[in-house]
Amino acid sequence: FVGFKWFRLLVSSPTQVDQIVQVMKNTFAMSFLGIATSILPVGFAILLNEIKCKWFKNLVQTLTTLPNFISWVLVYTIAFSLFSSTGLVNTLLQEWGFVTDPVKFLDSGNHTWLMMCLWNIWKGLGWGAIMYLAGISGIDPELYESARIDGANRFHLMRHITLPALMPTFLVMLMLSIANLLNNGMDQYFVFQNAFNRNTIQVLDLYVYNLGMGGNSLSLATAISMLKSVISVALLAIVNIASKKIRGTSII
Repeated sequence: FVGFKWFRLLVSSPTQVDQIVQVMKNTFAMSFLGIATSILPVGFAILLNEIKCKWFKNLVQTLTTLPNFISWVLVYTIAFSLFSSTGLVNTLLQEWGFVTDPVKFLDSGNHTWLMMCLWNIWKGLGWGAIMYLAGISGIDPELYESARIDGANRFHLMRHITLPALMPTFLVMLMLSIANLLNNGMDQYFVFQNAFNRNTIQVLDLYVYNLGMGGNSLSLATAISMLKSVISVALLAIVNIASKKIRGTSII
């Protein structure tokens, strides 16, 4: 038993502290971008519900849900085929004369946070909308009929009936996202990391993996994981209290 040796080691070196600060900056940036874009599945579900052509609606829903079942390894394969230096996009840009040198979409640390957010949206948008589509199907049709009799058009129905009905579900999902602020996962960032974007793509989960497996510092990685778990539980407790005060009901 070594007490708090590994916890003290986290702040013993300025280099270590700077690295942890950068990792936390990446983690919070990725998480806040995810929270900021969490409203997109709500809007997508509402717009999808407005499609009257049934076969086209099913086609769009299927095509947007399928990426959720693709592993991040295959997603990176698609990204590499399209956006690498010899990929389709760079080939077309050079042939059409827009650029002379390949654009470094993947081999660069610029705009890494935005790129990861966009890939995450592409992969999870359709899947995230399923819950809200289920919520829309549970809305009383008489509310829509009454509104139409009063002269409401489709936009009025979406704004004053559909959207308010989905807000309780959205708020619960939002609070759970805040409670999981430090849990970004590792798969996506692990497959997209390289020597050029390592500083801007390394989130906390990936940092723990690289430190424990790559750096052979299992004890230090365990200490960081324990701190992350404590902070996550604290965030969950805070969000639960906030939910009870704002909504009148707690999450857990």
